Amino acid sequence: MPVLLSEFTTIRLGGPAARFATARDSAELVELVREADGRGEPVLVLGGGSNLVIGDQGFDGLVVRVASQGMQLSGTTLRVQAGVEWDAVVRESLAAGLAGLEALSGIPGTAGGTPIQNVGAYGALTSNVLSGVTVYDRATGEVEQWDNARCGFGNHRYSVFKRNARYVILDVSYALTASDRSAPVGYAALADRLGVPIGADVPAAEVRAAVLQLRGERGMVLDQDDHDTWSVGSFFLNPVLAEVPARAAESPQYPDPDGTKLPAGWLIQHAGFRPGYGTDWGRGTVALSSRHALAITNRGGATTAEVMKFAAHIREGVERAFDIRLRPECDLVNCELG
Repeated sequence: MPVLLSEFTTIRLGGPAARFATARDSAELVELVREADGRGEPVLVLGGGSNLVIGDQGFDGLVVRVASQGMQLSGTTLRVQAGVEWDAVVRESLAAGLAGLEALSGIPGTAGGTPIQNVGAYGALTSNVLSGVTVYDRATGEVEQWDNARCGFGNHRYSVFKRNARYVILDVSYALTASDRSAPVGYAALADRLGVPIGADVPAAEVRAAVLQLRGERGMVLDQDDHDTWSVGSFFLNPVLAEVPARAAESPQYPDPDGTKLPAGWLIQHAGFRPGYGTDWGRGTVALSSRHALAITNRGGATTAEVMKFAAHIREGVERAFDIRLRPECDLVNCELG
C-alpha cells in the first residue's frame, strides 16, 4: 500500500510517496539520501511536516522521514538529533535548569527544522541560541560541522538551508544559560500577559506557560480535534518592502534591514478576509482560521488543489487592496498557487 503523505503534514494534505523510508539515526539518514542520489532518484526529507504543503499527486521519488532521537547535554550546550520533537526539546531544557528556549514553546515540528526557518516567536530566534549544526552535504558527500555564522541567518524565517535541498541537517546544538530565569522578555504581547515590562526576566517556566496560552488562543498548538490547527501556521510571509505603496500607508510598519516590514495578517484582514473567511467559499473545506487571518486551514476533506486556489484568492485580494503581492512562507512541493 502506498504511504499517503497527508499523514505526515500538519495541514493533513499530500498524495502518495513513490517510496517511503524512516531514518531512525543520522547514519541511516545519510545512507538513504546518498543511495537515492546515486540512483538519480528525487528525494524529499520530511521532518515534522509543519511548514510543508504537498500536492495531491504526492511525490515521485523517495520520501525520508527523519525520526532520529536523542539529546546530549555538555555543560550548557544541548545537542539534539534532528528528528526530536521540538517542544520536547524546550521541556527538557527547562527541566535541566537551562534557559533560552522558553519563548519558543509549543512550536510544531522537529529540532532539525529550527535552523532551516530560523524559527522564531515572541521575540526569540533560533539564531540567538544556535551554536552549531551537523549537516550532510549532498553535493560533496561529506558530513560537516557548521558554526552559527556559516548558517547565513538573516531575519526571522531565513537561513542558507531555506528552500535549499543541498544540505540535510543531522543534529543541532543550542548554547543555553544555566538559570531558572528567562531570557529578557522581548515581545510586547508576552510582556503584557506576564505583567512585566519589556526586557524583564521572569521564571522561565512562567514564560513557557504564557507562550503556550497565547499560542493556544490563536489555534497555534496542534490539536487533532481542532481544525484551526490543521494548517502550516503562518501561510504568508510578512512582506518587506523598499517602499510602502500609498494604499498601504495606514498599515502597521516596522523597520527592517531590507526596508519596511508590514504584517501580512493585517493586510489580509483589512483586504476583507476576516478570521473564519472561507466557510462559504468553494466546498467549505478550506478557510482562514477562526482565530486569526494568517493561517489557512483544512476544515476536513480539503485537497491541496483547493488550498492553492484559496491561497491565490487571498493573495489576489490583498494585491488589489494594497498593491502588495504576498509570498508563501511554507514550502510547496508539487503544487503552486493557482
